[in-house]
This record gives sequence, C-alpha cells and structure tokens, in this order.
Amino acid sequence: MTTPRLIVKAGGLDDLGTLIAGLGVTRALVVCDAGMVACGFAERARTALAAVGLAADIFGNVEADPPMTVVNRAVEMATAFGADGIVGLGGGSSLDTAKLVALAARTGQPLDDMIGTDKATGQRMPLVQVPTTAGTGSEVTWVSVVTSESHEKKAIYAPQLLPDIALLDATLTLGMPRHITAATALDAMVHAIEASTSRTRKNVLADTMAEKALALLAGNFRRVLEVPSDLAAREQMLLGATLAGMAFVNASVGAVHALSYPLGAGFHVPHGHANALVMGPVFRFNLPAAEAEYARLATHMMPGRSFASRSHAAAALIDEVEAMFAESGLETRLSKLGVTEAAIPDMAREVVEKIARLIAANPCDMDLADVQALYRKAL
Repeated sequence: MTTPRLIVKAGGLDDLGTLIAGLGVTRALVVCDAGMVACGFAERARTALAAVGLAADIFGNVEADPPMTVVNRAVEMATAFGADGIVGLGGGSSLDTAKLVALAARTGQPLDDMIGTDKATGQRMPLVQVPTTAGTGSEVTWVSVVTSESHEKKAIYAPQLLPDIALLDATLTLGMPRHITAATALDAMVHAIEASTSRTRKNVLADTMAEKALALLAGNFRRVLEVPSDLAAREQMLLGATLAGMAFVNASVGAVHALSYPLGAGFHVPHGHANALVMGPVFRFNLPAAEAEYARLATHMMPGRSFASRSHAAAALIDEVEAMFAESGLETRLSKLGVTEAAIPDMAREVVEKIARLIAANPCDMDLADVQALYRKAL
C-alpha cells in the first residue's frame, strides 16, 4: 500500500499545476507552514497552479505536531474557498495536515471520529504532496498524526489518506537548515530499521525498501551536512526518506516512535529529533530479538565493511546511527531539552497505555518499568 504515482524531478514544483489539473482540479488550496510562505515556496506553488488557469489559495499556518484546532481551521478555509483539490507542501506536519484537509473538507467528518484505524468515511478530494524535508515519508503513507487538546498525539489511519501523487523536488531541500536536515534523516533511518524489525506486519516488500532506503540515507547523510548544496546527494536523501516511508507504512514502526510521541506533544521536541534521542537505548534494548535483522541491515548501511560476526554487525549498526546523531549537532540529552525525571512516569504511562499498537510491533516486549528505564538512559 502506497502512493500510486511517484515523481522524482529537480525543479518539479513548476509542473505542479499540470499535475493537479490532470486530476480534474479547478480550485486548489496549498497547505503549508509559515516557513514555506516566508521562503517563497508557497507562492511558487500558487504561480505554478495559476499558470494552467487554476484558482489557488494558501493556508500557511500549519504548526509542528499539528494541533487539531489548526487542522480544523485549514478545513474551514478549504471549504470557504471551494477547493476541489489540495496540495501539501513542506515537512511532515504540513503533509499530515493536507491529507486530513483533503478528506474532511469533502466528507465533513469530524477529526475526532477518524482517530484510529479505518474510522474515516467517504473519499477525499485529489491530493498532491510535495515534501521539502527528507524525513517523514508522509507523502507515501496512509497515516496522519495530530495533537489533541489534551496534548496527546493521535493517529488516524485510513487508506483514503494516501495521496494521488508524491512529487520529490530536491531543489526544495537545498536551503534546509543543518539541524532539520539531520533530524529528518535520522527519522527516516529509524523508519527503515523499525519496519524491518516489526513483529506485527514484517514482510519482504518492506524489507527490500528499507534496505535501499538505509543505503541511500546512510550513504549521503554526512555529505549533505558537509556540502548542503550538493543537489545529487539531496535527491538521494529525499528518495531514501520516501522509500523508508513506504517500508514502514507496509510494516509498522515500533518503540522508538512510541517513546518519541510524548516528547513531541509534551515538550515540543521535533519528531525526528525525538526519535534520535531515544533510538540508541531502544535499539540496544531490542538487540536480543533483533540481532539478525540489525546485522542484515548493517551490510546495506555500511557496504564494503566486514564484520567478524552477526553480533558484531548488529552492534555496529547501532554504533553507526548513534555516531551520526553525535555528529549532527543536535542536542543528544533529554535533560537539555526541558525533560525532567519527574516527567518520566507520566510519559511512560502514556506510551504503555495509549500507544500500545507500536509497542505490540516492537521486537521485544516492553512494560512500564522498561519504558521508564529507557527514558532515563536518554535523560
């Protein structure tokens, strides 16, 4: 299950109007955040739409870990504008919001009624997703994650959320700040690794995509940090992130994501950074059950490197992702981001009680005490 059409083209944003008009759209709303407006990408998208005679408007107020109230405002704007097509432009929060707008603005179903799996009804309007970060894979997944009024992350899984087209234009990632480049890349690598170790939906298709994703991401990670203007490397990262998204949507993610959600909702740690903060402790916890998979992935992540044994290869994979995190310039300790010892019990309880679907997919069982201990290792 994935997006039916994937276009990889530098400068492809200029083709946006032709692409969405081909889906029968006459009035398109561009859904993005204020950064996309400030840097001119939103206006470029509107210009591309207008160039083929489409009416276009911009909702430029998406927020990180999108609050449901913001998503609802975007739905209201789409309805008032009479949109019959949606463009998602930006990082994961914008793409997740765009998917929900495309569905809710057509069906009228409240977001609260969609939370969970296959709770959405009706069909969305045409949707084109244009990622500007190489990380979330939201352009090829059937899930949107929003933040409730009680500051809890809620996931909506519905096949209707898969867009019609994912447009990968690497030129849009050239100006991405170093910390966002690093955090989104680490997020994508976690997607690939967790997809390969899923207990619930692991499959050969997801494994194959995860292998290729890790090869592209790890092979270009340091290059894009050292030479941010390298368009070829940027494109490889963007494609790697999309493949990692395809991998996890067909398999599932696990405890890294489960532990990261309270960090985003409660402490506003960006999703990719939150994953990076807890991935080392979680991967080491999972090592007894995941050693074979980690070892297999290590050969794709570090091609040409020889390993003395399967255990050596598996440990090397964890060492390598932790090394990349250390080199990224991102803060590596939870305590430096406002997370306190006192917050750990409530975060752990949320993971075990409310994000159980991801713990079920984790290769090792994990109880409340385990989650607390893992948070403390990252503190």
